[in-house]
Parts: sequence; structure tokens; C-alpha cells
Amino acid sequence: MISEWIDAAAARAGDAAYLEDAAGTGKLTYAGLRRSTRAWADRLESAGVPPGAPVAVRVPDPLGYAAALVSILAAGRVAVPLDPGAPAAELARVLAVARPKAAVCDSGRGLPPGLAMLRPPDDPGECPSTGRGAIPPGASATGGIFLCTSGTTGAPKGILLREEQLSHVAACVARHHRLTAADRGYCCLPLFHVNAEVVGLLATLSAGACLALGRRFSRRGFWELIDERRITWINAVPAIIAVLAMGPPAVRPQGRLRFVRSASAPLSPPVLRRFEEAFGVPVVETYGMTEAASMITANPLDGPRKPGSVGLPAGTEIRVAPLAHQRPVPGPASGVGRVEIRGPGVITEYADGRPARAIPGGWLDTGDLGHLDKDGYLFLAGRSDDVINRGGEKIYPREIEDVLLAQPGVRSAAVVAAHDEVLGERPVAYIVPAGPRRRRGEMEETLREACEAALPRPKRPSAFYLVQALPLGPTGKIVRHRLREPATAPG
Repeated sequence: MISEWIDAAAARAGDAAYLEDAAGTGKLTYAGLRRSTRAWADRLESAGVPPGAPVAVRVPDPLGYAAALVSILAAGRVAVPLDPGAPAAELARVLAVARPKAAVCDSGRGLPPGLAMLRPPDDPGECPSTGRGAIPPGASATGGIFLCTSGTTGAPKGILLREEQLSHVAACVARHHRLTAADRGYCCLPLFHVNAEVVGLLATLSAGACLALGRRFSRRGFWELIDERRITWINAVPAIIAVLAMGPPAVRPQGRLRFVRSASAPLSPPVLRRFEEAFGVPVVETYGMTEAASMITANPLDGPRKPGSVGLPAGTEIRVAPLAHQRPVPGPASGVGRVEIRGPGVITEYADGRPARAIPGGWLDTGDLGHLDKDGYLFLAGRSDDVINRGGEKIYPREIEDVLLAQPGVRSAAVVAAHDEVLGERPVAYIVPAGPRRRRGEMEETLREACEAALPRPKRPSAFYLVQALPLGPTGKIVRHRLREPATAPG
């Protein structure tokens, strides 16, 4: 399917840009992508890397990284995306699970000996090929992407997403967001994460569109770049949206920008409202996970977009099971339960054969908690392991965080459990202030009063810690377990 998308786009509009370097003049056309795919098939064949074998990708340049990843996938191999900036110890943990046969990199530093080292070409669209690695029809069915869970509570688990899973979800993304060949997306999210790979690279390929790749997000000059590149949609995360919504816009985006997509972490309704009021651009909140090859649900572009909801199913079935047992709730769930999914993009086991939280009937327990409203929209309450048990009463951090984020002067907030000798656990809040600095005691009192007005007593944080930043993962998701560790708590 992936190689067929490439061939069709190259035949239809070979000179059209598939990828552009948002910070420079580099680009990769669809004809160049077809040449790149055939050349990588040739190089991998010559290096003795058979179809279906894993190939690590670690390239600092985003254009070269993306070109290598898509080409290796379309050439029928399994791409193993690596973080170019990861320390050697982190690389070793991932490589021990993935066990690649070769690596595409500009330097072998930090990689184990014995790998076939293949340097990326200076121009990814001008790769010479002898034709010996020509791709027969259907060959890409052996390809895929191999990703690893974070492994914060143990060894990382390998997730192999096959070509048919990736293409199914990518096509659903393109269809749900109404992407066409006329669209020009912008993505500065890490290319070693499933969001950028499927929603960014492969959905763009499915639509025959163009994607501008940014190296990192910067508020300075952001809207000028979006205007200059004639961007029609932005692939973002809540942290980016929150920063952009902090102050009055110096430049309002042009009318060609259709929407901003939010994923990878919950987006607070107050932040969503501030952004839309400031810029007049709709925010489409979505939900996904690596085990589902990225997107699971999304708010519709032209239907009701419900703040606080991650939207409707998009190519994946969803149900909510009661917390007491794992039976499905008939009809829309009336309370919070465990979110379960199944569909063509959802894995049933990890790469080593271990079941992936599987439930009879092909369902997968996501580990997330939420409920479905009467219209079928999914509302997430948080992760099951983030729930705070205060004397037997279950407290979901998100409902407290939404109250805090609605207060002036709060840039971001996280609520976690603290040990309590009597109750077992109690909620505490970590706050990153925004705007002019206020006295610590004054801000704490303001937040305490807001929580007293909006929340019942058990849900009010017992302490407020003002910090300069929250620990974030590469996609802007709060790494909550680091807030729970005594070593990271403010003194």
C-alpha cells in the first residue's frame, strides 16, 4: 500500500513537493521519494538486509530522517526510529529490544558493533540505484515501524506496526481531517514518535499532500513561518497550543489555515478557548496511542467540536467497561470506566509475543479511563495508574487541573498523589506560573480559593508547589512519575 501511494503520487504529480524543510530550502518531491525508495531497496539488498528485517534510523536532519524512514518502510523493511539526541544508555535499551540488522546514520557513535552502517545521502531525492533492489508489487507488506514503550517502570516493550496497520490509520487520518493534494501541513514533533510518523508523514503521503518539517517549536516567528509556507493545517500538542495562547497575537494567521490538530496529551478546555478566541482558528482535539498506530478518535472538522472531549471514533471501535469488571457497558456509558479499543490498526501482542493487555473478542485495554456521552464522544479522565485514592474515594487529576488552568497566571498544571498517613493518598498540585511574577503566598491563596469554589473538599489539593517547569516527554506529555518521586519535589 505505501509503495503504491508513492508510485501513484509520482505518476500524478512527480514534481510536487512531498516534504519541505521549514527552516531552509530543502525539499523532497514525489518523484524523488520514488527514487529514494528504489535506491534504499537496492542498498539494503546489497548490504544483506532481507525484506522484513529491522533497520535503525538515526539522522539529525529532519528531511533526511523522514525520507529514510518512509523509503525503508516502502522498501519492505521495518524502520526502527531512534532519537538522534538520546544518550548511549537509552539507545542501548531500545536496540536491545529492536535488534536491527542495519542502521542509517551519519555516525556509528553509540551504536553496537556488527550493524551494517549506511550513511544517508546528501540529497534524499537523488539516490543512485542500480535497479537490483526494485520493489515488486506487494513487497511493502513485509515492512513496518518498530517502536518501544517508554519503559519507565521496567524494560521497554517493542511494538511492531505492520504496513497494513499504518496505512489503515494514515488513511483514516487523511479522511477524517479532509486532507487533499492541495493541503500543506506543518509538523515540528519528533520523528521518532508515532504521531509524527503516521499523522504527519504517512497521512500526508496518503493524501498526496505536502508536509513542512520543523526542527523544534519556537514561539518567535511562528506565525510568520506558517504564513510564509502557506500552511493549511498544523500538527501540534497541547504544550505548543498553550504557549501560543499565552499572550495577544502579534500576527494573526491567514485565512488559508484550516485547523490546528492537538494530540499526545489532554488539552484543557480553557486553553482551547483562549487559543481559538485569540487566533480564530479551530482546534481539533484527538486521542491516540502507539499500540493503535496513532489516532483512535478525533473531533470532527465540520460537526460539533466538544471542549474537553477527544471526539468520535475514527477507524477504531471504542467501548467503556465498568471499573469493577471487564464487561462492556451497553449503550453510552453513564460513568467513568476503562477505555477499550479494537480495529485494523490495533496490535494484539507485543513484538516478543506477550499479549498487549488483550481482552476476549479482540479488544485492547488502553489503560485510560473515560466515558462516552450520549452522542458517542469520548471524554478522558486520565490514566488508570494516575488515579488518586483518597481514603477509598477515587479522584481523577484532570478535573482538578482544568480548574487550575482556567485561572489567570497559570501556564500549566499537574496534579499527582502524595502519601498521607491517614488517608493513604491526597492530591497535590504543581503549577508553572505565566506572566508577571506574583508572590508565592498570594498565588497559592488565589488557587486555593478557586478550588474551594469549584471542587468538593476531597478533590481540593492539599498543597500547591510553584515550579519553573514540569517534566515533559518528547511530545509534551507530562511525565507524572517524576513528580511523585521525592527527589524531584520542591524543598
